[in-house]
Amino acid sequence: MKSITINGSQRESVGKKATKALRNAGQVPCVIYGGDKPLHFSAPELAFSKLVYTANAHTVVIALDNGVEYNAIMQDIQFHPVTDKIIHIDFYQIFDDKEITMEIPVHTVGSSKGVMNGGNLRMPYRKLRVKAIPSKLPDFIEIDITPLKIGNKLYITELENEDYKFMHPDNTVVCQVRRSRLAVMTDDDDDEEEDGADDTAQE
Repeated sequence: MKSITINGSQRESVGKKATKALRNAGQVPCVIYGGDKPLHFSAPELAFSKLVYTANAHTVVIALDNGVEYNAIMQDIQFHPVTDKIIHIDFYQIFDDKEITMEIPVHTVGSSKGVMNGGNLRMPYRKLRVKAIPSKLPDFIEIDITPLKIGNKLYITELENEDYKFMHPDNTVVCQVRRSRLAVMTDDDDDEEEDGADDTAQE
């Protein structure tokens, strides 16, 4: 997974006055959890733009002015209710040998046969939660939708691999092609529906 470096300064004063002064100076107060104790630091708001205003997932290298670096992931973020400016960010420190859970964006490739015949592609999840050690976290989860015909569903169990584990129930539908009024059935689709009907009748 790609990483973004944030250059910041460790905070000694963490009271309300000090925090307000930081925000007035264009700085964002932050906390890193997951280590021996919480670590407070601040960084310019612009430094977080590539981390916050993107659909991509990233790990973070927090480089402090005392020369110490921390590997982390963004855990929580708060925005001002009126100005929408970032007012606080929580990070969670990560370690090479410890698994973490992250939401990873889903990317589709290919052209679904069902969609080309007029069906609608439905994707309930734009991101999926996965668990892995940091080096095994993917930048995105790629799904080839080419084989999907009208009525087909892709379950999360079909995406399983050895690098990471999905934190969703086995019956989770990642995407499906649903029939629309303008859908055109192909011979293959007809055969599938007839097979399904025969199976039902035999039961």
